[in-house]
Amino acid sequence: MNETILSLSPQHWEDYELIDTGGFEKLERFGAFILSRPEPQAIWDKSMSDQEWKDLASAHFSKEKNNPEKGQWNEYKKIPHNWQIKYQNPDGLKMTLNLAMTSFKHIGLFPEQAVNWDYITDTLKKLPVKNPKVLNLFAYTGASSVAAKAAGAEVSHLDSVKQVVTWSKHNMESSGQDGIRWIVDDAMKFIKREVRRGNKYHGIILDPPAYGRGPEGEKWILEEQINEMLKLCAELLEPEHHFLILNMYSLSFSSLIAANLINSSFKEVNNAEHGELYLIDRFKKKLPLGIFFRFRKL
Repeated sequence: MNETILSLSPQHWEDYELIDTGGFEKLERFGAFILSRPEPQAIWDKSMSDQEWKDLASAHFSKEKNNPEKGQWNEYKKIPHNWQIKYQNPDGLKMTLNLAMTSFKHIGLFPEQAVNWDYITDTLKKLPVKNPKVLNLFAYTGASSVAAKAAGAEVSHLDSVKQVVTWSKHNMESSGQDGIRWIVDDAMKFIKREVRRGNKYHGIILDPPAYGRGPEGEKWILEEQINEMLKLCAELLEPEHHFLILNMYSLSFSSLIAANLINSSFKEVNNAEHGELYLIDRFKKKLPLGIFFRFRKL
C-alpha cells in the first residue's frame, strides 16, 4: 500500500476561528459568539491572559467535579438557544449548520472535520458513478452527511441518539438539501445486517467515539470493536469505485494504529492518507484533534 502521512487543518472557514489555546482550554469563535471550553490536549500556557479570555468570551463551560463529561455554561453575554454558522469551499459546497450549547460541552460541530467535508466533496465529484451510495456511521449532527448529499450521493446517516439525528435533519434542511435516509440504531448491529443483506456502498464514513452506547444500551468500546467493524466495512465497500474515511479521537491512538487496522481489513487500499487533524490558533499553536485514515479508488 502506498500511503501519505499528513497533518491537516481546515483552510476555508470564515465563520469559525480558534483564537487561543492553553491551560487545558480553548477559546473559539463560532459566528458572532466566542466560547471558552475545556481541552485536555492544550497542556501548554495560554498566549493571552485570563482576563483577556473573559473579556472576549460570550460563555465559558465549567465541568462538574464528579462527572468531567458534564457541566454547565456560564454566559457572560446573551447567546440565543440556537444559532447558525455557514461553511463553503471552492468546490461549491455550501452548508448552514445549527449550533447549541449542550451540557456535554459540545455545540454540534467539530470544525476540524472541514478537511473531510472537502475530501468528500472532491471525491464524489470525481467518482464515475451516478448517485453513489454513502454510509455515515456514528454520524453525530451530520455535516458529513450533508456534504455528501450536496455532492449528489444517496446518503444513509446512522446515529444511536434520536435527538442528534433530529439535529442532523435541521442541518440538512438549513443547507437546502433533502432526501437523506435517517437511521437510529446501533452501528455494529446495523452493518452486520447490511452484510447479510449483501448491500454495498461507494463511500463509508466512520467517526466512532472512544466509548458509547447504542439506543438499547449496547456498549461500544473503540479498542475492542473497531477491528471487527472495519472488517465488516470491507465487505460493504464497492470494490471498483469507492472511498472510506476513518476518524478516531482516543488519546492513546496514533494514525499508525489506524493504518495497521486498515491494512489488515481491506485487500486493496488506494491513494491512502493518514495522520493528525489539527486547528491552529492566532498565535500559531497547533491543537491536535484526532487522527484520520482515508483512501479512495476513483
